[in-house]
Amino acid sequence: MSSLDEESVRRRNPSSDRHARWLLEWNRVFLLVCAAGLVVDPLFFYSLSISGACMCVFVDGWFAVTVTALRCMSDAVHLLNMCLQMSVAYNAMRRSGAAEKDGSTSTATRGYLRSKTRFLLDLFISLPVPQIVLWVVAPAMIRNGMTTPVMTVFLISFLSQYLPKVYHSVCFLRRLQNLLGYIFGTIWGGIAVNLTAYFVACHAAGACWYLLGIQRVTKCLEQQCMVTSGCRMRTVACADPVYYGTTTSIVDGERMAWAQNLHARSMCLDRSDNFEYGSYKWVVTLVSNPNRLEKILFPIFWGLMTLSTFGTILSTTEWLEITFNIIIVTSALLLVTTLIGNIEVFLHATTSKKQALQSRTRSLDRWMRRRNLPFEIRKRVRQYERQRWAAMRGVDEFEITRRLPEGMRRDIKYHLCLDLVRQVPLFQHMDELVMENICDRVKSLIFPRGETITREGDPVRKMLFVVRGHLQSSRVLRDGVKSYCTLGPGNFIGDELLSWCLRRPSVDRLPPSSSTLVAAEQTEAFGLDAGDLRYVTQHFRHTFVSEKVKRSARYYSSGWRTWAAVAIQLAWWRHRPADGDVLVAHTATLASSSLLVDGREQAETVHGAANITQA
Repeated sequence: MSSLDEESVRRRNPSSDRHARWLLEWNRVFLLVCAAGLVVDPLFFYSLSISGACMCVFVDGWFAVTVTALRCMSDAVHLLNMCLQMSVAYNAMRRSGAAEKDGSTSTATRGYLRSKTRFLLDLFISLPVPQIVLWVVAPAMIRNGMTTPVMTVFLISFLSQYLPKVYHSVCFLRRLQNLLGYIFGTIWGGIAVNLTAYFVACHAAGACWYLLGIQRVTKCLEQQCMVTSGCRMRTVACADPVYYGTTTSIVDGERMAWAQNLHARSMCLDRSDNFEYGSYKWVVTLVSNPNRLEKILFPIFWGLMTLSTFGTILSTTEWLEITFNIIIVTSALLLVTTLIGNIEVFLHATTSKKQALQSRTRSLDRWMRRRNLPFEIRKRVRQYERQRWAAMRGVDEFEITRRLPEGMRRDIKYHLCLDLVRQVPLFQHMDELVMENICDRVKSLIFPRGETITREGDPVRKMLFVVRGHLQSSRVLRDGVKSYCTLGPGNFIGDELLSWCLRRPSVDRLPPSSSTLVAAEQTEAFGLDAGDLRYVTQHFRHTFVSEKVKRSARYYSSGWRTWAAVAIQLAWWRHRPADGDVLVAHTATLASSSLLVDGREQAETVHGAANITQA
């Protein structure tokens, strides 16, 4: 099947387009859920805390419940995404021969089932590893007095699932970029994605710093316990491994004596200068802090400050701390340079178009000054350039599509112009093939306010179809009397050109315009040149000579409407000459339907029409 046939299948199946848009929105939501999952996982570290009163390690119960609930919701969304991908893949494999050749969708979805790596990776990152460590492993180890190893288990389990989750999120982000070319459609959305990734990295680094810091404090408490008579390693672990704060912790004599050990308290908790904490010096004030918000925000601040300044200087000779500092410094170098580079690219993309507009405006100003153009013309040129840039966002669509292959260019213009062309009532009764040829040949036009588009008597070179804004059409009836009508979205002008194209035998001389056309406000329209309109009418003559199209052309034609208004006013003038008020009322009714808009000139039009009749 060719690309044109594939596109025709998509056009005839609007439910498929809605399904594709729904999948696109779901992918964006799932990307946000992946980012939220990367934020939730480091929060498990903050569930470990040290009791300031008892100097023992415990798990904060209520905080653990909250983090576990958030992680379970994230895992549920991951599992839902897996089911959705398998469902789409299953439906894609059941498609018949025409849709099976669509490599853009079916191949990608079938690849999810065939690729064991993607499926196993999705399944692995959804496993409840941190929940099991938090609720099963950690309480058992704390109950047995293994306070320092429990933090090592937390760190290993976290890295074993967090790093694959980061890899999964990056791969999913790249797939979206390769598929769409963008994520959220705006430059500021790209900047937000990069800043979010940077803050997630700071959050993860700060959480690891907190975990290693509380491990260092626990090690200090264990050393003080070893030199204290009557103190065992289980004393450093609280009697209730998971503490909710609602019951009084069980305190025996040994734990009471340990809680009153002022020397151990001053060495490990009260001050950070009595023990070699190194990079974890600031953690001492956090491990026993009951304020959970401060316990989370301060490590994030440390991570942001450390990654922005390429690491800290203070460090001990312990190999784990040195390795941690090396990883932090290296990650900071990579993250900061990548962030600055990406934001610079996004900002350059934002300002480059404005700079191009300013450069073009300066070039036009120099050229107009060199040619001594009048000030009013210069003003109109500048206004047109600004309005054209604002409407097109600095992108020349014609120049972009001109160099593409013909089939691709036709499909793009069909997608861009179809909704606009269907707004014109004249084209509502035409089949899809005619619409496709019209969309391939229309050109987008912008007219600033007050711009004279065509004058009465000039050759009609194109047919104009109003998309946004309003145009004012005026024509001279007799003795300088003018009639006016306003054209809004959906109206068209240049129906003389349509009659000229359908005339037999054909005439090469273009028909004259019957009215003067001026932009009443900034107006966007699209036009069909005389050659393009003749091509369409000659190849699809059976469509344009149908009575339904002829009636639509006459009903929406400004010329036919104006002469209809004149005929109605003339009839009232001849048969009801005394009812001037009634005539004015009916004239106002005609004006409200975008016919004659000036009451004084309407009356003059009626007198002129009456004179024409008498003559």
